[in-house]
Amino acid sequence: MINNISITDNVCHLLLPITALLLTLLTPLAAHAAESTKPASKAPNILFILTEDQGAHLSYLGTPGLQTPNMDSLAKSGVYFQNFFVGYPVCSPSKACIYTSLHNHTNGILNNTPNYHKPADQLTAEEKNNAVYRNNRLHEGIPTLVERLKEAGYYQGVIHKLHVAPVDSFPYDEFIAGENGKAVAGFIERAGKTGKPWHLFFNVGVSHRPFPNSDKLKIRVKPEEVKLPAFLPDTPDTRKDWSEYLAAVEKADKLVGEALAALRASNQEENTIIICFGGDHGPAFQHGKMTLYDLGLRVTLSINGPGLQRSARSELLASELDLAPTLLDLLGLEPFPKSHGISLRPILEGTPGAKGHDFIFAEISNRGVLPNDGMQERSICDGRWHLIYRDKLIPPWRQVQADSKDWNPWGNRTYAETLRVKDRFPDLFRILAEMDPQSLGGHVPSLELYDLKADPDEMHNLASDINLRPHRDRLCAALQRWVRDTADSSVAASQIPTLELPKP
Repeated sequence: MINNISITDNVCHLLLPITALLLTLLTPLAAHAAESTKPASKAPNILFILTEDQGAHLSYLGTPGLQTPNMDSLAKSGVYFQNFFVGYPVCSPSKACIYTSLHNHTNGILNNTPNYHKPADQLTAEEKNNAVYRNNRLHEGIPTLVERLKEAGYYQGVIHKLHVAPVDSFPYDEFIAGENGKAVAGFIERAGKTGKPWHLFFNVGVSHRPFPNSDKLKIRVKPEEVKLPAFLPDTPDTRKDWSEYLAAVEKADKLVGEALAALRASNQEENTIIICFGGDHGPAFQHGKMTLYDLGLRVTLSINGPGLQRSARSELLASELDLAPTLLDLLGLEPFPKSHGISLRPILEGTPGAKGHDFIFAEISNRGVLPNDGMQERSICDGRWHLIYRDKLIPPWRQVQADSKDWNPWGNRTYAETLRVKDRFPDLFRILAEMDPQSLGGHVPSLELYDLKADPDEMHNLASDINLRPHRDRLCAALQRWVRDTADSSVAASQIPTLELPKP
């Protein structure tokens, strides 16, 4: 027994250092194996907020009479783009630019199309056969951001409105009716149960006409505190209309706040890219919606998200066509095979030497789908100089949105007021008549040039100023290249730089 015990003790004594050596060698391997079984970090969520018919107006920007604390907070905390523009200043075409990163003469949506806010398999035969829906839609084979995110495993929802076609190209998992924070919170909760990253497109419609009627409802914005653009007559009725517009923007801001509160309550804010885009074009006033002036094209954009700059402001030129390429880049997904936009990721991350666009382009196609013989309007801006070119001016017919002129049901006070005081403000009546030439006999210029630094409201057309010919010709040449490069078949590119101008 004594001998056996001694032998065992000796064996244990010999095994101890060997065991220690094995443990030393195996511990890192075990730790690595444990680490490899941890779930991969979840891809960032996307909260895409889009307000409708809101120009570049925020209290953050110093808009007189306006208070927008929630949109301001996003502008202050993330990257705000001071020079951000849409590609087409009306609802459906603008959304098509966002989703495809292609200009509308390429993607196929040239005017508003029916808003079928439901899955494609729920469309009725009548809806599918609607002539506008069948003809005014994306060309076959053009990929969308929604399709690309679905392929990447995202759970997706759209609130309040879709307003693009065909619905098959926008395979959202949820079409949500509620336009408030409760709808946002509900979606985030349901998305969480899937285990997938999510994308929510929160379309905020309350900033669209009709605005709050201050004859019947008390609004916070005071008419005496607002500042009217120079192209609107300064009368009590116009001030009331502009105040009601700003009150509608404040309503939209409240809903933005509700969405942000729902996101914070979900504890997912730190892993969410927040795009706040206000709006899909400018408001329904002359020089605004469905026009290529600055009020129609310039809107607001702030982007917040993990790994992005904080409290930064960019003066570089950017467009709504850049949003899809930017998201695909941030998520590490393949870019679209064809795009008219750029990724804003270098700007968002503060990369030295990051660049924006040299020029921003926009368009309006008056009548039908391409090719068509209606008036064609194109725009180019380098940040200071803004040129508008028009082709096919005879007959002088332009599409005018009903909310840009009608009181019932849209509550537009300014159109009728400008007519009423036309003798007092003849230049402002001329601007209105140019917007609606078929009704008011206006003469629509074929070429306009504006200095946005000296004349931000674009009151003085400088196209015939001989001293500014170099600016005009430079922009005309760049516009001609763009028309050719993007195969814009409804515009005669060869006529742009050789256009005869009236003598000064």
